[in-house]
Amino acid sequence: MTEQRTARPIRSVAIIGGGAAGWMSAAAISKMFGRTVDVVLVESEEIGLIGVGEATVPHLSAFNRLLEIDEAEFVRQTQGSFKLGIQFNDWGQIGDSYIHGFGTIGRDVGMLPFHQYWLKARAEGRGGDIGRYSLNTVAAPLGKFMASASDAPPNSPLAEIAYAYHFDAVLYARFLRRRAEAQGVRRVEGKVVAVHRGGTRGFVETVQLETGERIGADLFLDCTGFRALLIGDALDVGFDDWSQWLPCDRALAVPCEKVGPPTPYTRSTAREAGWQWRIPLQHRTGNGYVYSSRFTSDERAADLLMRNLDGKPLADPKPLRFTSGMRRRLWDRNVVAVGLAGGFLEPLESTAIYLIQAGINRLMQLFPDSDCDPALQTSYNAQSAFEYERIRDFLILHYHVTQRTDSDFWTYVRTMAVPDTLRHVIDLFVANGQFFRSGTEMFGLTSWVQVMLGQGLYPQSHHPAVDWVAPADLHALVDHVEKVVASNVSLMPAHEQFIARCCAASAGRAS
Repeated sequence: MTEQRTARPIRSVAIIGGGAAGWMSAAAISKMFGRTVDVVLVESEEIGLIGVGEATVPHLSAFNRLLEIDEAEFVRQTQGSFKLGIQFNDWGQIGDSYIHGFGTIGRDVGMLPFHQYWLKARAEGRGGDIGRYSLNTVAAPLGKFMASASDAPPNSPLAEIAYAYHFDAVLYARFLRRRAEAQGVRRVEGKVVAVHRGGTRGFVETVQLETGERIGADLFLDCTGFRALLIGDALDVGFDDWSQWLPCDRALAVPCEKVGPPTPYTRSTAREAGWQWRIPLQHRTGNGYVYSSRFTSDERAADLLMRNLDGKPLADPKPLRFTSGMRRRLWDRNVVAVGLAGGFLEPLESTAIYLIQAGINRLMQLFPDSDCDPALQTSYNAQSAFEYERIRDFLILHYHVTQRTDSDFWTYVRTMAVPDTLRHVIDLFVANGQFFRSGTEMFGLTSWVQVMLGQGLYPQSHHPAVDWVAPADLHALVDHVEKVVASNVSLMPAHEQFIARCCAASAGRAS
């Protein structure tokens, strides 16, 4: 029988670094633990924020609800807009376009997902593009948007609309800072110049600032971005490099003037050595080019980006360098890495904010006492690794499943060996259109199926149970879903009208 020990509760948490990772952590911890845990956040105004992650996935709404954030206020304060999915242009072949939409595809029947019935109908010449059977993928290119309608029938596509946000990440951090400080979080201005460890287990005891001041805590969160001052420099936790599968290692980010109504989707356009993003906010449009330095020069990348902006640039391109991968442990001793300090996956599917949120949620569930029991760390690290690796595989899918042969970059990603976990997913789908979600991985069937089909990967057959459905019933099902989706989209207002009515930001608030 295990002898019960006396727990020493966590009384203090020091968050080193600000930005979205730091202030999301501060807001969540202070909200959950109230005044029982002293929270201090150390950041320096002199250290610039990355500030380019302006698109999210639907999970953020749950985080905002946890903090009791009013959605309209959040969108106004961050100059935000809404997002039904991501439009991918030129990824399968030049000239191709598809949308990875949130939500569902069609209507499942029995034990089978709708796309299985669609596969047979398509083989018989009756099924249109898979995008015609999802509310999000039909509404997005038409510029339509609305939140879920509380008065819609339960089975209506308008009753449960999945959406995310575009927002200014710097404004979001400021927004959360105000809330966190109101909840008792103390902010300390300063640069960390030394990390002091002690005890038999080598816990971090204090961080020292340029002024000589030392900040101590029971638990430290490393939110120092790529610098990883605690988890990397102080604790020497290794980093697994995934650039053999995700070769893009640089980005240029630049805002431009708004030239029209904000689209309710992010745009990703494949380029000769990577891809270009377009993220519409209320006051401007965010743009960037993610590329591989092995296959193009910085000068050529900057020229390509600037030639493909919708409007007049509002600044010079901001360069970023990175390596896709993750720390071998995101929690080591009494340090938890949150955000870029723990790992980086390029922003192709807008997962950066989500991974911050997921890390915070996981820490809340496994929150330790002052001893930071290794069993909690083991669980946290295993769950984190699983999540990162599954998202990694989903991102690799976009590059690998392509028919492009027009540049060395696309030839490399098309022909490269991929992780066995991804190879299994591809092979299973090719066999007869099946996909099985692995545990609690972030992206589910809708996402994987839309990307595989959108980039030209079609199954050889469909699930055999579909053959039990009479042809007339099968065709009626597919036709009915298409009509219902189109009818409901026609009832939706324009995205810009929805924003104007519900959450328009004050003029001149641009950062």
